[in-house]
Amino acid sequence: MPNTSHRLLKAAVFAAEQHQYQRRAGYDRLPYLNHLLKVAEILARFGETNETLLLAALFHDILEDTPVTQEELAQHYGANVAGIVAELTDDMSLPYAARKELQLANASSLSKEARKIRLADKGANLRDIFTYPIDWPVEKKAAYLQNSRQIAALIKGENPALDQWFDQTADWAGAQLANTAPQ
Repeated sequence: MPNTSHRLLKAAVFAAEQHQYQRRAGYDRLPYLNHLLKVAEILARFGETNETLLLAALFHDILEDTPVTQEELAQHYGANVAGIVAELTDDMSLPYAARKELQLANASSLSKEARKIRLADKGANLRDIFTYPIDWPVEKKAAYLQNSRQIAALIKGENPALDQWFDQTADWAGAQLANTAPQ
């Protein structure tokens, strides 16, 4: 049985292979894997060491962005990991705004693990949106920030340090937004 470090590294390799041709749109074309690693690192930074949680963080976008199925993920990494990832998976056939509305509508029903990942994901995205060049109009950035804060209000409470980090990140993003001239 591989140890936790080995399983996490093996999972990172699997995620890298599945997302190998994907880039963060508008983010200087950074490899998508960077985002997945950031989300897992944020959780670990705030004391989250549970292997299932960290594996799900590495895979949180794999079902919506790659051909990997929930069944395949369960076969390789367990039903718990696959279930958490499924909770976080958006229906990519829906328009962007509808997906964000569904995230908000479903936030309260997320498991504790999915709540932590969603909060780390939203915070990581806010950091990236306001750090790297991205072709989003100010209105879209503002809407993402508002949606993230609304979701956070429903899911915080699982990890106080993570909650505080998110709040600081959202406040920072709000300050960046206030300094941005309308386009």
